[in-house]
Order: sequence, then C-alpha cells, then structure tokens
Amino acid sequence: MIVKPSADGLSQSLSALPKQKGPPPVHLWNPPYCGEMDMRIARDGTWFHEGTPIGRAGLVKLFSSILKKEGDKYFLVTPVEKVGIVVEDAPMVAVDFDVENKGADQVLTFHTKTEDVTVAGPEHPIRVVRDAESGEPSPYILIRANLEALIDRKSFYRLIDLGSHEERPDGSWFGVRSSGVFFPIIPSADLT
Repeated sequence: MIVKPSADGLSQSLSALPKQKGPPPVHLWNPPYCGEMDMRIARDGTWFHEGTPIGRAGLVKLFSSILKKEGDKYFLVTPVEKVGIVVEDAPMVAVDFDVENKGADQVLTFHTKTEDVTVAGPEHPIRVVRDAESGEPSPYILIRANLEALIDRKSFYRLIDLGSHEERPDGSWFGVRSSGVFFPIIPSADLT
C-alpha cells in the first residue's frame, strides 16, 4: 500500500510527539523517504500547499520547525516520515533585526517571518550573492542547521546604513559587523 504524503499527516505526527522547549531535534531524525508533497515556499516566504497559500501562521511555523536541508534538497521530517518540498530561494525570510552597541561591539539579532531569532556571528554568517547580469544583491543569514533566510529589502537597506569599509586580504570591502565578525557585502571599488 502506497501512502501519499499529506500536510494533515505531518501535523498529526508532530502532535503525537512529547512537548519540549525549542525546535524539534530534526537533525537526529532519519526516517524513510515517503515521496514529494505539493508544497512550495516562495521567494517572499509564503508557503503554498497544492497551489494555495497556507494562511494559518501557526501551521507555517510548525512546518518550518521540521524543515531539513540535505544537499540542495529540502524536506519536512518527522520521526516516521520524510517528504520533499520545493523551495524557490531560501526557506525563510528575515523581516527585521535589532542592533545592540556600535562599531566593533555591534550585535545584530535577526527575526524571521516564522519567528526564528538568530544573532549574526561566526556560527550564523551573513552572505550576499549578486546576480551575474543585473548586479542585484540577495542577502542571506544562516538561521539553523543549513537553513538560510533571505534578508528582506527594508532590512537590507537598514544594514547598508550600518555598513563601513574595511581592508581584507582580498581588498577593501563595504560590509557590516556583528558579534566581532565583519561580513563583506560589496567590494568598495564597486561603490564608486
């Protein structure tokens, strides 16, 4: 008998788990692969199931807590099943951040649409990818276990306001600091 993966089935599997603080230990789960689910995360962070946006924020938060990346593929996992989903860009979107201190002591704490909170630093780097044709930047921060969040446009503009130029072995870069780490955004020469 072949079982078709379903959003309801995943929700029920998770509801049966004992309650705990923090995210589920997805990194410890290695259930059998059960196939693909018609679920997609759009670039803006909207989750779709069978072509329809998932309107319940609590359900999206639940699904995001069981998201896992293996290689270039994304899966929703429970202790008993693993289903593939489509992610257009990054599986999360950072919609805001807080700033503590200034200069070398600056600390940036990011908040995602799915209520993850992450401090940018050595274990949670910020990276910027520029489109080869347009030069348009796409900024990301590592949230947890191989999962990144695309930093939304308004937050990226705020980051730029906090930026400074620093010399690195590969030249002068414009970037931002957090938790003692400088994260390069663009070569200084490209800003002239």
